[in-house]
Amino acid sequence: AKRCSCLKTPMLLLSWLATGTGIAPFRSFLWKMFFEKYEDYKFNGLAWLFLGVPTSSSLLYPEEFGKMKAKAPDNFRVDYAISREETNAAGEKMYIQTRMAEYKDELWELLKKDNTYVYMCGLKGMEKGIDEIMIPLASKEGIDWIDYRKQLKKSEQWNVEVY
Repeated sequence: AKRCSCLKTPMLLLSWLATGTGIAPFRSFLWKMFFEKYEDYKFNGLAWLFLGVPTSSSLLYPEEFGKMKAKAPDNFRVDYAISREETNAAGEKMYIQTRMAEYKDELWELLKKDNTYVYMCGLKGMEKGIDEIMIPLASKEGIDWIDYRKQLKKSEQWNVEVY
């Protein structure tokens, strides 16, 4: 995986989308932001994690994320998507894209900022679901989501490692 160049710039939003063990690459970034001390680095942006798992018993690192939230409530958000235990208002299984759809307008506004970085790691299926959320949001403003996503990738603001 590429080194996260975004950690050089402290005022930004980092949105991490992970399924199961896809959380592994992000954990070290979160530790740097919230637990480690550096003279030349202090994170003062927003890190927002969307973590998807099949059951609540398979949630990884909930105590760590709770400590991060307690330590920096204005700088860390975590939203879980537990597919075999939760559903949305329409009765659909709660996948990452289903959870993200609950915040779609807020996420779209953040994605339009040049200091927002998205990192996605985990199951390939979530990428298509996220596109399905973003296409209508972008089109409301006359933007082609697929082209916009390509621009985000080119500027290293949209990073995807799915399998």
